[in-house]
Amino acid sequence: MGVRRIYVEKKRDFAIRAKELLSELRNYCGLKDLLDVRVLVRYDIENISDNDYKRSINTIFCEPPLDNCYEGSFPHKDGDFFFTVEYLPGQFDQRADSAIQCVKLLGSEDDIDIRSATTYVFFGNFSSEDKEKIKNYCINPVDSRIANESVPKTLKIDFEVPKDVDIIDGFINMDEKALRECYESLSLAMTFDDFKFIQNYLKNDENRDPSITEIRVLDTYWSDHCRHTTFSTEICDVDFEEGFFGVPIKESYQRYLDDRKALYQNKSGKKICLMDIALLAMKKLKADGILNDVEETDEINACSIVVPIVVDGKKEEWLINFKNETHNHPTEIEPFGGAATCLGGAIRDPLSGRTYVYQAMRITGAADPTLPIEKTIAGKLPQRKIVTGAAHGYSSYGNQIGLATGYVKEIYHPNYVAKRMEIGAVMGAAKRENVIRKTSDPGDIIVLLGGRTGRDGIGGATGSSKVHKTDSIVTAGAEVQKGNAPTERKIQRLFKRPEVTKLIKKCNDFGAGGVSVAIGELADGLIIDLDKVPKKYAGLDGTELAISESQERMAVVLDPKSVDEFCKYADEENLETSIVAKVVEEKRLQMTWRGKKIVDLSRAFLDTNGATATTKVYVNTPSDKNIFDKKDDKLPLKERWLNTVSDLNVASQKGLVEMFDASIGGKSVLMPYGGKYQLSETQSMVAKLPLLNEKSDAVTVMSYGFDPYLSSWSPYHGAMYAIVTSLSKIVAVGGDYKKIHFTFQEYFRRMTSEATWGEPLAALLGAYEAQMRLGLASIGGKDSMSGTFNDINVPPTLVSFAVAVGENQNIISTELKKAGNKLYLLRVKKDKYSLPDFEYLKKLYEYVQKEIKDKNIVSAFVTERNGCVEAISKMCFGNMLGANLSADEDTLFAPEFGSFLVECENELDFADALYLGEVTDKPKLVVGGSEISLDEVLESWKKPLEKVFPSVQEPDNKECVEDKIYKAESIYIAKEKHPTPRVFIPVMPGTNCEYDSIRAFNRAGADAEAFVFRNSSPLAIKESVEKYRDEIRNSQIIMFPGGFSAGDEPDGSAKFFATVFRNEILKKEIEDLLDRDGLILGVCNGFQALIKLGLLPYGHIQPLKADSPTLTYNTIGRHLSRMVDTKVVSVMSPWFSNVRAGDIHTVAISHGEGRFVASPEQIRQLAAKGQIATQYVDLNGKATYDSTFNPNQSVFAVEGITSPDGRVLGKMAHTERYTGETMFRNIDGNKVQPIFAAGTEYFK
Repeated sequence: MGVRRIYVEKKRDFAIRAKELLSELRNYCGLKDLLDVRVLVRYDIENISDNDYKRSINTIFCEPPLDNCYEGSFPHKDGDFFFTVEYLPGQFDQRADSAIQCVKLLGSEDDIDIRSATTYVFFGNFSSEDKEKIKNYCINPVDSRIANESVPKTLKIDFEVPKDVDIIDGFINMDEKALRECYESLSLAMTFDDFKFIQNYLKNDENRDPSITEIRVLDTYWSDHCRHTTFSTEICDVDFEEGFFGVPIKESYQRYLDDRKALYQNKSGKKICLMDIALLAMKKLKADGILNDVEETDEINACSIVVPIVVDGKKEEWLINFKNETHNHPTEIEPFGGAATCLGGAIRDPLSGRTYVYQAMRITGAADPTLPIEKTIAGKLPQRKIVTGAAHGYSSYGNQIGLATGYVKEIYHPNYVAKRMEIGAVMGAAKRENVIRKTSDPGDIIVLLGGRTGRDGIGGATGSSKVHKTDSIVTAGAEVQKGNAPTERKIQRLFKRPEVTKLIKKCNDFGAGGVSVAIGELADGLIIDLDKVPKKYAGLDGTELAISESQERMAVVLDPKSVDEFCKYADEENLETSIVAKVVEEKRLQMTWRGKKIVDLSRAFLDTNGATATTKVYVNTPSDKNIFDKKDDKLPLKERWLNTVSDLNVASQKGLVEMFDASIGGKSVLMPYGGKYQLSETQSMVAKLPLLNEKSDAVTVMSYGFDPYLSSWSPYHGAMYAIVTSLSKIVAVGGDYKKIHFTFQEYFRRMTSEATWGEPLAALLGAYEAQMRLGLASIGGKDSMSGTFNDINVPPTLVSFAVAVGENQNIISTELKKAGNKLYLLRVKKDKYSLPDFEYLKKLYEYVQKEIKDKNIVSAFVTERNGCVEAISKMCFGNMLGANLSADEDTLFAPEFGSFLVECENELDFADALYLGEVTDKPKLVVGGSEISLDEVLESWKKPLEKVFPSVQEPDNKECVEDKIYKAESIYIAKEKHPTPRVFIPVMPGTNCEYDSIRAFNRAGADAEAFVFRNSSPLAIKESVEKYRDEIRNSQIIMFPGGFSAGDEPDGSAKFFATVFRNEILKKEIEDLLDRDGLILGVCNGFQALIKLGLLPYGHIQPLKADSPTLTYNTIGRHLSRMVDTKVVSVMSPWFSNVRAGDIHTVAISHGEGRFVASPEQIRQLAAKGQIATQYVDLNGKATYDSTFNPNQSVFAVEGITSPDGRVLGKMAHTERYTGETMFRNIDGNKVQPIFAAGTEYFK
C-alpha cells in the first residue's frame, strides 16, 4: 500500500475559489493578461486498502455532482504555469485531519496517513516577474511553502530523536560581556536586566547553571504578553508639558495620587505603574462600597460578576463572565490562524472559569484595505489580504464552534499598518451553584484535556512581545497557532455539563506560554511530567513540550477521587485526557522529561516577573487644534453628506459582518442589521442567557467605544470618550447605565522614551477620571504594548467594552419605525476642555432610560465623530424612511461622541433636547432647501468596501423564477401513534446546532436527545454505531442538525455525517424507521447530509451520480448569515401540515454551502411531485435570483425539498433558532415556522 495521489477539482460551474482568484489577480494585482485559473485539491494517501480507497474516492474525497477527480496526475496544457502549495511541517491541516477521520469511519484499523495541498494552474501571457507576483500572492511564507510535484515514496516522517535538554555551562560565572553574548544568541523577549536577574538568582540561591528549557520558560512566563511587564514597570517621575488641554490630565494624575494614598495608607510594595492606574478605580469603588457584585475568587479566568436572574419565575444566582483578548502580532503575520486563535483564546478564558460562552464581539483595526497592492510596505502582507484573511479565520472558528457573533466592526486608521489590531470579546454565563472555586491542595491531580501538542505556536507570547522589523514575517513563523474548532466545540459541550464543572477545583486554559503557564499557574508547588503530554507527532523535545502554545487544551485540578469520573465524562464527549502533573507541598515549579528534571525554579522567583524596571514619563499636552472645533467646509450640503457616509469608518461593512453567524444558539435578541431591508446597523449586541428548556427575560448587552483620530489628538480625551460612547450605546439599546461594568483593551506603540510612556499614562488617567466620576469600574482588561513597525506606530488605543445585564422588554433598535415620529438630538454637555460634564451625563442617561421604558423613544443611535449625518443615514436605511430636518449644517456635521439621536412618538420634555425634524415615508433627506435621495446616500454608503467585502453577488441567471404553488391532494398520515415521539439527534465532531434543535422539539412536545459520535479509536467507533442503532430503533424522528461536521472537510460539507450513516447497520435502521412511518429532518449541515446520503430527493440511501441534485458553495464565495423570507410552495409533507401553501416565514440562515443545484429537468420533476417545499422570495413574495433575497443563488430559489412522500425534509434556513417573540427584535416578518410542532403532532 504505497502512496496514492488524487487531485480533486470543482467543475466549472462550481469553481468559486478559482473564479475569485482570477478576479483578485487581474483586478487587484493588475495581471490583466491572465486568462484563466484552476484550483485543485491534492491528496496523498498512504496505508489505505483497495476496498476503502474505492469506497472513499467518490464519497469522502470528491462528490460526483460537483467535482472532477484525477488519479495520479491531472490534465493540463503544456503552456500552463502551475505550482502546489502545502503547509509547513507542524502546521495543523484540518482538511487532511478530517479526511483521515472520515476514512477511518469505514472500519479500517490501518494507520492511514493523508496529506493535502492545493495546486494552482494559471493560463495566459505573463512574464517571470508576473509568476513571482502570483506566487507571492498565493503563498504566505509564515505557514506555507511550494510543494514538490513528485509523489513521495512514503508520507512517514522519520523524526530525529531529540537530544537531551542542554545546560548552559558556565552561565552563573559569566562576566557581563559573555553574558550579553549568550543573551543575544538566544533571541529572547526579556531584557538583558532580566537575564542578569536570572544569573544572580541561580548563582546565589540555586548554585547551578540553568537548562535551556528554564530560560525559555522564564522568557515566556515573564513576557509582556503573559505578565504585563510594561504595565508593571515602576513610574518614578512624571512631568507634564504645559498647555491648555494638559491641565485636566495633570489634575487627574493628582486625583489618582490622592486616591491611592487614601486607599493604600502607606502600605509598602505598592508602586506607581500603569497597571496600578488601570486597577485603582475598581479597588477604590470596591472600598467605597459602590462596586459590590464582582465575584471574589483567586482564579483569574475572566471578568466575573454575580447577578440575580429570574428563571422560570424563581430567582437564581448566576455568574456573568466577559473577556477581551487580542492577537495583533499573529494575525498580522498569518491572518487566518491568528484571528481564529484570537477568538479561541478569548473563549477559553471564561470557559476555563466554567461558564458557557454564548456571544462574541469582534473589533479590529486596519489601514486602508482599498489601496492597490503596490502600496504594500516591504515586510508586510497587503492590507486587503490581512483584513479578508483575518475575517475568514475568526468567522470560520466562531461559526464552527457555534458561537453567535453579535457585533463586528473594523476601524480604519493609516497607522494600523504598523500592526493590525485584532480583538475578540466574549460573554459567558453559568448558574453559580454549578461553579466550584477551591484551592489546589498537595496530592491533587492535574489533567490535561483536549488537543495534542505540536510546534505550532512555540514562542507566541514572546513573539507578541518583541520588536518587529521588515524581516519579522519570515523569522516569526513558528509563533503562529492554528485553531481546531471541532475540538473546541467538544470542550464547550463538556464544560456545559454541571456534573463535570462541579468536579473541577481550578482550571486554566492553554494560551500564551503553554504548559509552563497553563499548568504552572494552577498551584504554588507542582511536578509536571512532560512525557505524559500528548504529542501530535514525535520529535518534540522537553523545551518544546514546555512552551508550545498548541490550542484547544485545558488543564484542570481534580481531587484524586474525581479523576476517573472526570475522564469518563470527557470520553463521552470524544475528548482525550492525560494525567500530567501533581500538586506538591514544596513551592517550586518542577518539570521532568525522560525521567530527568529540566525545570526546577522557586515560586518566589517566578513570581517576581523579572528584574524591577523603572521609567520616567513625560506627558505631552494635546495640540490646540481641537478635534471638536467646527470645520469650515465650503462644499455643497449634498456632496458633504455623501462624502461623510462614504468615509471608510462610516461606510457599510455588511459584506464583512454577514460572514459571522449572528443567530446560532437561538438567543440573539438583535441581528446586526435591522429593518425591513436589514440595513440599519446596530451598535450593541444583545443576547438571552444560554438556557436550554428554561425561560428567562434577562439579557446581556455589550458595546464598544473608541475613535483612533480622537485618541491620536489626545489619548486622555480618547479614553474618556471611549468609555462614554460605550456607555451611551448600552443606554441607547435599553440598558441601565448604573448596572454597567467595563473591560478595556490597551494597545500602544513600543515604549522607547519618556514621551512614549506619556501616551498610555494619559489614556489610563482619562479612563480613571471617567470611572470615578461615573461610579462605574473596569474590572478587567488586556494590554498589548508592541504596536511598532520600524518607525510607524499604531494610534494610541484604549477600547472600552461596556457590559450590562438587563431586561428583554426594554430593548430597542436603531432603525426608524414610523413616519410622523419626531427626531431629537440629546447632546453630551462639554466643559471648556471639551470633556464631558459627568453630572449632566448621568441625568441624561436617567432621562433616556425612562423614555425608552415608557415606549416614547422607539429607536436611538449614539453619535460619534461623524455626528448626526452618520446617525440619521443609518437609522433611515433599515426601513427606507426619510427625514425632514430643520437643523443647521453645523449641528448635523459636528462631532458628538456619546450623544443620542432618538426617534420619539411624542415630544421630549428634556430642557436641552434639540429638535431636529421628523420622520417621513418618502425615501429622501430634506435639509432646509436641499433634498438628497436616500438611494444616493445608500449607494455612497455601500460602495467604498464592496470590492473588499462584497455584500451582494450579481446572479448568473437573471431569469424570472416560476411562481407556482403545488396543490397537495393528500398528506402522509402515521399509522403508529406516539403521544410523546422520541427524537434522535446525532452529534458529529463540528456539529453545533444540537442544543437549539433539542429546545425546538421539546417545546413542541417531543422528547429530543442528542448523542455524540465517538471516533477516538476503532472501539469507540464500533460502540457509537451500536449506540446509534439502538437509539434509532427506539425513536420516531431523526434530526440531522446544523453545524460543520469535521469542519466541512475534506473540501465539502457533511461528509462525516454521510460516511457514518452509510454504515450498513445504520443504513438498515434508517430504512426500518421509514418503514414504520418515521420522519427525518435535516437543517443546514443536516440538509447537506440528507442530500449526500441520497435520502433527498430520492427517499432512501443510495450512491450519488454525476447528475444528482446537490448543495454547493454560495456564489458569493463566503459564509452568509442573515434573515431570509421563505415561502411554503408545497404542503404535501407532514412537516408542513399546520401551515398553508403561500405562507411566508422569516428565518435565519447561516451557511457557506447552501446553494441548491439541479438540472432544469430535475427541477421540473421535483416541482411536479410537490417535493420543492420552500423557496427564497423577495419582499413581494416572489421567488427570485436576486442575491439580496436568495443569497446563495439556489437554482429555482429552492430553500427546502422533501422526499417523494414528504416524510424526509431538508432545508437550509434555521427554523430551530427562533424561540419566541423576544428574538430578532429588529427584524420584521412571521418568524414562527411550526415544523417542529407539525412533526410532533404527526404521531398523535
